[in-house]
Amino acid sequence: MRIVRSSIICAVLLTTPLWAEEKPSPLQSGEAWESLQYDVFGTGDIVETPGALSLDTPFRAHDPALVPVRVTQPADGPRIEELTLVIDENPAPVAATFTLGPAMHPLDLEVRVRVNAYSNVRAVARTEGGQWQMAGRFVRATGGCAAPAGKDAEAALAHLGQMRFQPVSADTSGGDLRREAKLMIRHPNYSGLQRDQVSLMMIPARFIDRLEVMQGEELLFSMTGGISISEDPVFTFRYRDNGAGEVTVRAVDTEGVEFGATFPLPAG
Repeated sequence: MRIVRSSIICAVLLTTPLWAEEKPSPLQSGEAWESLQYDVFGTGDIVETPGALSLDTPFRAHDPALVPVRVTQPADGPRIEELTLVIDENPAPVAATFTLGPAMHPLDLEVRVRVNAYSNVRAVARTEGGQWQMAGRFVRATGGCAAPAGKDAEAALAHLGQMRFQPVSADTSGGDLRREAKLMIRHPNYSGLQRDQVSLMMIPARFIDRLEVMQGEELLFSMTGGISISEDPVFTFRYRDNGAGEVTVRAVDTEGVEFGATFPLPAG
């Protein structure tokens, strides 16, 4: 009987994913953040605000170059005007800063980032009233900024700037029509820390540093990006439909090349 029970236990352990046993890891204290909050935000008074802002990301990254980070807030929270993603131990800690339009409230935004070393990953928000909110997790990952590109340079350039806008869902339970959508942009977003796998030479940094997403004439969000945003960036977000019927996307990379597309929205 003991042998049978042991076999059952072993079978359960073998069929249960290891990540199912993991719990999100809280932020850890460190010297990097002590200086970053002054250098980036001009204040040392930014602290976690439980219940006001949430950040979800894997504790152990499956792929350090493609770490999903989702930032959300409760429906009754104040409108967030600006959101900055910070990865404390990355070579360039500020991954991106987002300016958010009213239709993005309450915030629900996911993006994929590179994590170069065991690090705190933070979302720092400034509300329309000027208050600071912060949420974060400690993520175990190494080498994300130097990880080889998924495509060779020729293939990456052939599809540079191609975009897809995928409606995911629509919800009217709160009275207004709120949509969830996924924006995908083809771009290698070279970090400047990667090597060409053939020549072994360093690949110069080239990434999308400006992005603007409009619903008709109304801003949904804009982004100033850095080297920590992943290759072929993907943005998943929820927003309030204003009836414009289309979403326009414009992006510019560090070489000054501009990409753009307009996507019609489904009715209802």
